[in-house]
Amino acid sequence: MGKKVLIVGGVAGGASAAARLRRVDETAEIILFEKGEYISFANCGLPYYIGETIEERSALLVQTPEDMKKRFNIDVRVQNEVLSINREKKSIEVINLASGQKYEESYDVLVLSPGSTPLKPPIPGINNPNIFTLWNIPDTDAIKGFVDNLKPKRAAVIGGGFIGLEMAENLWDRGIQVSVIEMLDQVMAPIDFEMAQQVHAHLRQKGVDLRLSDGVKEFDYNNGVTTVTLASGAKVDAEIVLLSIGVRPQTQLAKDAGLELNERGGIVVDSTLKTSDPNIYAIGDAVEVMDFVQGIKAMVPLAGPANKQGRIAANNIAGASEEYKGTQGTSIAKVFDLTVANTGVNEKSLKRAGKAYGVDYWTSIIHSKSHAGYYPGALPMAFKLIFDNKGKVLGAQIVGHDGVDKRIDVIATAIRFGGTIEDLKELELAYAPPYSSAKDPVNMAGFTAENILKGDLNVIQWHEIEGLDSEKSVIVDVRDPVERELGYVGGSINIPVDDLRARHGELDKSKTIVVYCAVGLRGYIAARILKQLGFEDVRNLSGGFSTFQNVYCQDPANLEKCGGTIISGTEGVMIDDMEISDSGEVVSKAVKETGNVIKLNACGLQCPGPILQVFKKMEELEPGDVLEVTATDPGFVNDIATWAKKTGNTLMSSGKGDKKNVFATVMKGTVERKPAQHLAEMPNDKTLVVFSGDLDKALAALIIANGAAAMGRKVTMFYTFWGLNILKKSNPPSVSKDFMSKMFGAMLPKGVDKLGLSKMHMFGMGPAMMKKIMKDKNVDSLDTLLKQALENNVRMIACTMSMDVLGVEKEELIDGIEYSGVATYLGAAEEADVNLFI
Repeated sequence: MGKKVLIVGGVAGGASAAARLRRVDETAEIILFEKGEYISFANCGLPYYIGETIEERSALLVQTPEDMKKRFNIDVRVQNEVLSINREKKSIEVINLASGQKYEESYDVLVLSPGSTPLKPPIPGINNPNIFTLWNIPDTDAIKGFVDNLKPKRAAVIGGGFIGLEMAENLWDRGIQVSVIEMLDQVMAPIDFEMAQQVHAHLRQKGVDLRLSDGVKEFDYNNGVTTVTLASGAKVDAEIVLLSIGVRPQTQLAKDAGLELNERGGIVVDSTLKTSDPNIYAIGDAVEVMDFVQGIKAMVPLAGPANKQGRIAANNIAGASEEYKGTQGTSIAKVFDLTVANTGVNEKSLKRAGKAYGVDYWTSIIHSKSHAGYYPGALPMAFKLIFDNKGKVLGAQIVGHDGVDKRIDVIATAIRFGGTIEDLKELELAYAPPYSSAKDPVNMAGFTAENILKGDLNVIQWHEIEGLDSEKSVIVDVRDPVERELGYVGGSINIPVDDLRARHGELDKSKTIVVYCAVGLRGYIAARILKQLGFEDVRNLSGGFSTFQNVYCQDPANLEKCGGTIISGTEGVMIDDMEISDSGEVVSKAVKETGNVIKLNACGLQCPGPILQVFKKMEELEPGDVLEVTATDPGFVNDIATWAKKTGNTLMSSGKGDKKNVFATVMKGTVERKPAQHLAEMPNDKTLVVFSGDLDKALAALIIANGAAAMGRKVTMFYTFWGLNILKKSNPPSVSKDFMSKMFGAMLPKGVDKLGLSKMHMFGMGPAMMKKIMKDKNVDSLDTLLKQALENNVRMIACTMSMDVLGVEKEELIDGIEYSGVATYLGAAEEADVNLFI
């Protein structure tokens, strides 16, 4: 008889260690303890069973106790919880949860694989009956049973990590309206802020209610509905709530045994995975590992590393001397139609470690296609590469629709073997048009990085644009004019790259010239042209307008930064005057009478290719003709909506087509509708311009707004000049201001409690009398009416021009409002049948 080895915990680490140990040592006595009912299950597949992509529950069960016993001769004891470890006696105390019987079991070697558990912070109401976490098979059964039987219509997912977003997608697949609430300013923490923006846009396009930078204050359960109150005061109602806030290691057993733990509660192990006790190993989520790239201690709860650790521990127990060399954090997730992947270190971690961009590390962002552009189905991917001053690859992040997995695996392999950007350039990767390009995206990432490192290309990052001095710099959009109609960097001028040689005289050589195109390639060409024409300081926007747009152009407050165009929040549209033609095609009734239908195949083209093709084809058509476009660029659905609106054409329908295609149907010109036939389409929104800061006028405005909101109307309130005083906080934070702004601040009221009446002010007595009468008559206060309006989804916009004139800063105004200009108000007014000036 060989060694007696006890393993505490199954799933990835423990089950892997048990099976490997039997393969290398037939004589060992192996006992595996698991307090749950299941020792090995596909935990990463649990959301997809709830969403019914995985149809059979049995598919989740990787190994059963009976299978482990039969194949590996391992004594598997489920529903047996290990209570304590006696290191001196080399024994453990166990309780059989089914019978309640306690017993001891001795060991020669002990392996701890306790895993982790979901966080449940002490938020009021967190134990409501419709609030769940997802971590194991019983959790899965409870959630799926709830969805199957009670058929909830609304779900709130708390946390935008891997499990949170996978659950959001799978609940959405079940026809449930989903809100995702994330306390940070982005989802998917392993990727950097600008890369996450593409995920944000995609979630919103799918109809997900995404709420960022807002944590949960409390849960209130009433008659099957939980109201989630956020830190901002906003409320979200849901019949089912999923918690995905994070995990913590289950290490109480190790702590009670006196094993060394780190400050985060993780079990400290050496490179062979031994704990501070040489007879005890530890593996999986609960152990502290070495960050492979940075060489620092870390906690990385991933299934892949846990499996490898189980194998290494088993080999060492059997007499080997094998080391675990660290975790580089390679991960991948499906988020609706996107794939999001990362490996190695991200830029956030480098900055937290005190590393400086351009000194200790560099980054590059490229936008490549999944395979050769001329072969149908080529889809874009955003690819961020991080490397040091010697060219060593430190990390990568990729967000795209196809081919992301194999590229991130190539980079992960390069990092593991100490690869450089030179190696990425030289990699000979498999190429055929359906699978890749002659210059694979990995090669292109290497080429771009080399240009940056050698100084052939000076780049500017998206976050540096705002800091440019307009007196000393010029931003040049080198795209074609038709692309510029889809949005542009505010303050830029347009000189297409093909015109640059002839028009470079329009630029000042003494200034910094920032060039940008859609994705960076034409910007690089433009930069090389200008450098060789004698311009000394030329910089190319890394990732081009695509990256800039993803970061800034989802927020209406950034309208000016984005050339007056904001990314649409809808995946597709269809107007209601459509019918099926004799040939089975969906066409407009108006077009059926007068227009021709022309088809355009724009598949394989990446932005701006499809739009350029539409632009050229539209010039050949007559008013009333319809263009039916098929494309593979997912961004085309948003682009065509913006393009049609700005060019006076009619987008009739758009959305996902067959396979990986998207489609759009556009009529040249506008649809003429007869009022009698389209009464339901008449605008019924309400807009109010609040110019006055008088108490009585503010009350009237908010009473009208709340009344309209109660009738189901969409209400927009545009606060300008003195009206801004209504939105002021009563106790604003200290804000740095110039002299004139301080003077205005001293004269203007500070919050709603300080507003006066327009008539009968009576040296300050009038407002007090008004407030008393309102209280006696049970009329809500101005402060209460303001809160009610926000809760009723009344859109409140602070005029940024007026803020600038009066020296009012965002920090002085209440939460939950927007910041924009007159263009946003006018856009809302066009959809309104009532427009008031107060």
